[in-house]
Amino acid sequence: NVTSYGATVVAIITLEAFAGMWINAFIICVLCIAWVKKKTLNSSEKILLLLGCSRFCYLCLSWVYYFLSKIYPYYLYAHHILQLLQGAYSFFNCSNLWVSGCLCVFYCIKIANFRNRFFIFLKVNIDRIVPWLLLASEIFSLVIGILVYNIIDKAVCKNLNFTCQGRLWKATIGIEEHLFAVHFLTGFVYTTSFMAVIFSAVFLLFSLWRHKRKMQTNSMNSLSMDAHIRAMKSILSFFIMYSINFMSLILALIYSTKHQKHVMFLVYLIQHAFPGVHSLILIFSNPKLEKTLLRILSCVKCKLCMR
Repeated sequence: NVTSYGATVVAIITLEAFAGMWINAFIICVLCIAWVKKKTLNSSEKILLLLGCSRFCYLCLSWVYYFLSKIYPYYLYAHHILQLLQGAYSFFNCSNLWVSGCLCVFYCIKIANFRNRFFIFLKVNIDRIVPWLLLASEIFSLVIGILVYNIIDKAVCKNLNFTCQGRLWKATIGIEEHLFAVHFLTGFVYTTSFMAVIFSAVFLLFSLWRHKRKMQTNSMNSLSMDAHIRAMKSILSFFIMYSINFMSLILALIYSTKHQKHVMFLVYLIQHAFPGVHSLILIFSNPKLEKTLLRILSCVKCKLCMR
């Protein structure tokens, strides 16, 4: 039976997850319509489309796992669902983190100005590099997903050789002890993507500082300055969100086996808020997505007023 506290927690997580899914579904729909119309997408749109798909699937699977673990825990542990859910969840979570890291690197290379030969090579060939970056991200995410599946599968084989209701809680504890390996893999993914965000922010900030020093009063420089500032805002939003998300991972590592309900609720709250809130920031930093969203909201407002 679910307590009133448990039902409230599930309701809050559900609202967060569905709001995030709607936001990312909006990004996917707008970019897919643009793809059909133009027959092509630029590099930033490709990254945003894959990011939206990853986050939508991540939120969907994360909500399903959380819902089952709170409402139907026996169904989750007594059947061969745990491995598949954890493996798929890890795949989409890694994809979300690494693709968002790719977006930061793309902004940095596209906007920053350095005279280094390697940087110039990247800047000239960035549109050809992006598809390979995204492919590499998905392959590495798949590898992480398979590793997590195998870890959970071994834990299930060791600890769930029985389905007696009286012993099921012991099996659950046994599985949670194996989650340290899963958390280690997740920590590796967070760290690599977080490093990409930090380096992108540092390089872009240095480029902005250099550009400001050399800036003249003509319009081209003003436009370049605006591009620097927009990219900097986007990357700083990544940095803040990643920092909060990284803290939630540390809390999950510390408290995952201690059954601290309030702390773990905070962790779940952050993990489900991150994909939706950050995607909303991306919408308002992209003129095309922002214009489409405002147009839809104004149409909805008009229809409500007419009623």
